[in-house]
Amino acid sequence: MRLLPIRELDEYPTGARRMRILTMAVLAILVGSYEAQIAPVVPLLLKDLHMSLATYGLVSAAGVLAGALASAVGGRLTDHLGRVRLLVPLMFCTAVCCFLMVTVHSPTQLLLVRIVLSIVDGMAMAGTAPLVRDFSPRMGRAQAFGFWTWGPVGANFLAAAVAGATLPLFDDNWRSQFVIMGAFSLVISVVIMFNIADLSPELRARIQQSERQAIDVGRADPPRARDLFRHRNIWAHVIGISLWLVMYMTLSLFGQTMLAAAFELSASTASGIMSAFWVLNLLTLVVIGRVSDRLQLRKPICIAGSVVAVLVTGYLILLMGDPGVSHVHLMITGALLGGALGVAYGPWMANYSEDAEDVDPRLQGSAWGLYGALSKVMAVVVLFVIPHLVEAAGWRTWLGIAALCLLLFIPAAFAFHGPWRAHRGRAVVTTSSLERTAN
Repeated sequence: MRLLPIRELDEYPTGARRMRILTMAVLAILVGSYEAQIAPVVPLLLKDLHMSLATYGLVSAAGVLAGALASAVGGRLTDHLGRVRLLVPLMFCTAVCCFLMVTVHSPTQLLLVRIVLSIVDGMAMAGTAPLVRDFSPRMGRAQAFGFWTWGPVGANFLAAAVAGATLPLFDDNWRSQFVIMGAFSLVISVVIMFNIADLSPELRARIQQSERQAIDVGRADPPRARDLFRHRNIWAHVIGISLWLVMYMTLSLFGQTMLAAAFELSASTASGIMSAFWVLNLLTLVVIGRVSDRLQLRKPICIAGSVVAVLVTGYLILLMGDPGVSHVHLMITGALLGGALGVAYGPWMANYSEDAEDVDPRLQGSAWGLYGALSKVMAVVVLFVIPHLVEAAGWRTWLGIAALCLLLFIPAAFAFHGPWRAHRGRAVVTTSSLERTAN
């Protein structure tokens, strides 16, 4: 008898059953992202552990780098072992790691626990994006990935809301947050365990166009991750999204700090402005994802969103240094920037998934593991570079560099596969096109 009731499906699920499994994948990335949250208690943590901000930065960087390596390894393992066989046991392990945070009483102990948590969490979450691909046919994939993105973004809101509501109840004891986090994660892990399922290797090797239409690639050779890098469009995706993430990580990690410094705002006001950024970002991820799916267009939409994001960033740079800019003006500008990035991101995720699928549908875990590693590496780069460059040249200079990186994403996107007009090219995948890809 198996210790965990992990199901493997031999028939592609449809309707409510498929949506339930997709919901579990989104819930898993939400919980995994929530478990990694530490920002709401950092001021309390620094004081209690007698730790400097510089030391905390090094601890965070070490954890993120460990998570980057774990994401790459975990993605590869999901292709061999299955998504759920790796995800479910490791979700329980990450909950235990949350409880381990309660035992931390020194910076060294914090370093060790955060590295362990990052490794386990990175390997666990590497299976969530491939799961979304497995259970979202191409006719609905951009919207499905839009919902998946709600996990990392929603975790920021969840951690802040829980901390704001419960810290006063526990006399501002930062350890209380990790007890809550661990208990919440354990409960949700049980819910996910009994409601999630894996596709059989045979089903994962197919390209699913709609719930009832699929193409069996029928490849007998073993999957090889290096096959991904024999294709120019995959390199374009990897390089392009690395550049694109500079802007996203800047706003995600330093958005409030940048606004407060550039426009002489209080921390609470800067947070309110950034909330508008995230709200419209979440909205456009789903709405534009649906539009992308209906038109079966990926590349033109992600390019259009990136162009608008570059223009709005340029406008924000012009506003910097003027403390007379109204809060409403900044909120609208921030919301437009967040919305534009949301327009680009969902279709890009679907495009990347489909381009990797065209190489070999069995390599989704490897492809998304690579993306997970890239996103974490870019976070480390941003964490290290921004404080030094901003101190020397100011936020306007750094935002200009981030805008340039975003601009360079656009020519890379021209190398992505996919149609420029609706109802052509990728709307129907042909066997001959797959044969050309394989050769």
